[in-house]
Amino acid sequence: MAVAEFLTLEFSYLAFSILVLLAVPLLTVLHDFLIWQRMPPGPLPLPFIGNKHQIRRSKPWLQFEEWSHKYGPIFTVWIGRQPQLVVSDAEIASELLEKRSSIFSNRPRMVVLSEIFWNGAGIVTSPYSKELVLRRRLLHQAMTAKALESYKSAQTAEASRMCGNLLRQPDDWERLFEWFVGSTTFSIAYGHRVDSLDARTLPILKHLPDALAPWKREIKENGKRFVGFAIRRLETVEKELAQDKQSGSIPPSLTKHLIERREAQPDLPLSRTNFAFIPAALFGGGTDTTVGMLCTVVLALVTNPSVQRIAQAEIDAMVGSSRSPTFDDYPNLPYTRALIHEALRWRPVSVLGGAPHASTAPSSFGPWHIPRGTPVIGNVWAINNNEAYFPDPQRFDPTRFLPETMALRHSGDSKARAELGKPHTSTAHGHSAFGWGRRICPGSELALNTLFIGVAKMLWAFDVFPREGHSYDTMAYTDGFNMRPRRFECDIEVRSEKHREVLLAEEQEAWEVLTQFPAFD
Repeated sequence: MAVAEFLTLEFSYLAFSILVLLAVPLLTVLHDFLIWQRMPPGPLPLPFIGNKHQIRRSKPWLQFEEWSHKYGPIFTVWIGRQPQLVVSDAEIASELLEKRSSIFSNRPRMVVLSEIFWNGAGIVTSPYSKELVLRRRLLHQAMTAKALESYKSAQTAEASRMCGNLLRQPDDWERLFEWFVGSTTFSIAYGHRVDSLDARTLPILKHLPDALAPWKREIKENGKRFVGFAIRRLETVEKELAQDKQSGSIPPSLTKHLIERREAQPDLPLSRTNFAFIPAALFGGGTDTTVGMLCTVVLALVTNPSVQRIAQAEIDAMVGSSRSPTFDDYPNLPYTRALIHEALRWRPVSVLGGAPHASTAPSSFGPWHIPRGTPVIGNVWAINNNEAYFPDPQRFDPTRFLPETMALRHSGDSKARAELGKPHTSTAHGHSAFGWGRRICPGSELALNTLFIGVAKMLWAFDVFPREGHSYDTMAYTDGFNMRPRRFECDIEVRSEKHREVLLAEEQEAWEVLTQFPAFD
């Protein structure tokens, strides 16, 4: 071959290679551009980068709320080349995540949390599948009205113990909330109580990963500890039930229910790890969130003293001073219940609805196309602070959730809706704190019961005051998967000597219930 021909051939190969190298990114950009044109509008993304450089690292839900005012109640953000929908309106959330839950109940791939830490066994992060449906069904069966009723004695006893501890350690209220919720949930999940503040940190939450942790090995090791813990707890209850076939003295628990169900249906298609993760999910997912809401209630009481006075007046009128509230008082304390729901609306723990949903098939919304596999983020913060549903949303106002107010909002009365806001119909609770559709929090009613008995007894027994010289920022919350108020100081004082005497007596009575639950070792 002549030198000239060789050089020409080499040049042709080089030109072709350059053309391919240029064509691939150009075709990729063109492909993404066509998708971008068909999806709901949003901030302009950069090729291959998307909007990552525009999303603030701290409290991104606030920025998403701002963007919803600019781009609309459903808009698109791009993380790299992956478009994601952000929903900031209750009706749109209802349409996509409730009414179309058959195609919007999947999860996007989450390498750190789902694959490395949970090894595919986490209920919250797992893709939608027949096995996930079975695990959620088993969890729901342990959350029936009858089952919830059987857990109330433990919740009441733990709330009495918490109030007794608050008498002695009022400045340690946040850790006492952790103890109360941790022991309550542990009793319900495994039939064992927790007897110290330090023991509370040992079981599961210690090993939950920071989603931003850079070390794969550390996350995987923590995941192994979590699996080991879940299996050991299951084995403990199995041994106790095997030794207790005759007397029937083992207290009701989620694990006990699951084991009895497995014995009645031994062919359940679940691995031992996935079976053990069902009660572990209740404990791991329900503890931190409920503690965060109790802390929010305290912040609301400190910064809204009139709310505290109204709630205490209701409790005093319905309960009196010779005993503290019980679940029998639940129907007669509508303002106390409304206070809890307003706290869930005002400062939701899972501000971005927990893990995103994802579509399993192409869909549309209005003129917009939604590709298969698109993650959908429900911005609970924006939805619960949407003025169309909750006028003056930053005002803490439990009357929004009183039965008569809810009825007026649903009545169709235009004047009432103008004053009170249109009805929030995407969930039964009137707010979106627990998520939507087939991915709604399965333990929501259990959490509401724990919040009710804890808040009602605390309001009956104590006055919560702002500490002199301290200012309070109601937006000072932590970042992360779940948020809670940043540490603040306040004064918690027993309301009278009569209240003190009753609390101490009820604390002793609570031990008659608590001793049924062996202490966690």
